[in-house]
Amino acid sequence: MFNEITIGPLTLHTYGLMIGLGFLAAYAMCYYRGKKMKMEKSGDILYGIFWCAIIGGLVGTRLLYYIVEIPEIIKDPSILWNFKNGYVVYGGIIGGILVSWLYCRIKKVSFIEYFDLVMPAVALAQGFGRIGCFFAGCCYGKATDSWFGITFTHSDYAPNGVKLIPTQLISSAGDFMICLMLLAYAKRKPKKGRVASLYLMFYGIGRFGVEFLRSDYRGSVGFLSTSQFISIGIVAAGIILYQMLPRIYEGAKKAE
Repeated sequence: MFNEITIGPLTLHTYGLMIGLGFLAAYAMCYYRGKKMKMEKSGDILYGIFWCAIIGGLVGTRLLYYIVEIPEIIKDPSILWNFKNGYVVYGGIIGGILVSWLYCRIKKVSFIEYFDLVMPAVALAQGFGRIGCFFAGCCYGKATDSWFGITFTHSDYAPNGVKLIPTQLISSAGDFMICLMLLAYAKRKPKKGRVASLYLMFYGIGRFGVEFLRSDYRGSVGFLSTSQFISIGIVAAGIILYQMLPRIYEGAKKAE
């Protein structure tokens, strides 16, 4: 849509700008909430988790793409070093969580507490990121005659001159809504691990639904898109962790 902003000799890409704003907003939210909750050394730990999430997320998005595209990679190995496209959001979520878990283990702090603290902010960052997708034209929706359709004219990704469902904005609104719901739920002081578990359930359900509206290539598993297939596992994991994480946390506290 408007993926480049030129200020004199400087050109900013809106997609990258929105992702950067998302990370900064997420970090600020976590830092504020961590201090308010009086979490020990929250500032130092959050800084480490921030970089773990970025590194683990970037590696995860690419690695999962390689996994789901193995047949295409066998046909054309050049896909391996084509970094212009080929990033799977779920890989970023999983990679960021795993690397952050490892970091918390090394630092000997409760991963579950930080898991709860960080996941509402992840939804916030994703909301900004999807706005970046909208500006770039990627992750576009199906053609529509509806009044809310969006027509791209200079996109390198979406078909130009065709009225499309604005799936990027729908996803963004959903991510912001998930963030607000998790923050509201966290104020009720639920058992440890349940805020993060609800993120997995909410995001998985929302992503599963939005996939029906998208038209860009995302791979498939049977009659489901790759992301829909992964969403089922993510929701199932959220349901299981909703019950398990409080017990794991309480058991760890008793063992201290």
